[in-house]
Amino acid sequence: MASDYSFDVTCEYDGQEMLNAVDQAKREISNRFDFKGVLADIDYSEKEHSLTIHTDSDYKLQAIIDILESKMVKRDLNLKILDKSSPVEMATGSTVRQKITLRSGLHQDDAKKLAKLIRDKYPKAKAMIQGEEIRVTSKSKDELQGVMQVLKSSELELPLQFGNFR
Repeated sequence: MASDYSFDVTCEYDGQEMLNAVDQAKREISNRFDFKGVLADIDYSEKEHSLTIHTDSDYKLQAIIDILESKMVKRDLNLKILDKSSPVEMATGSTVRQKITLRSGLHQDDAKKLAKLIRDKYPKAKAMIQGEEIRVTSKSKDELQGVMQVLKSSELELPLQFGNFR
């Protein structure tokens, strides 16, 4: 029997499911009466991990985001991957555009915050930052499950996944 147990904390999303959600949102927008004859465009860039939404008004922009979020929920994508902090830009022809970045990978600052949170709540558990993930080890499975619960209930705006439980 192993003396130490471990799991990995990551922050990722399924790119194919995101592409499917964007396609479904585009299809619904093209069929909706309130979007007939209106500019409504969603561009998904998998390389840049971003979405760009271009439409006629702020109201339509919010409606497109709502449609996209509903499609993401149906495809089991966490809504926390959407970073809507960028401002709405005025584009040509009195249209608006917003670039939404998709959170992928734990950045160094976020990883440090998570590791500190784990050390504060469970001093016996060891949190090691390994690139864009954190490996948490402990002698007790119950302690690791407690760490998972603490991370799930934390106030961080990160879509955390737990894997590689050994």
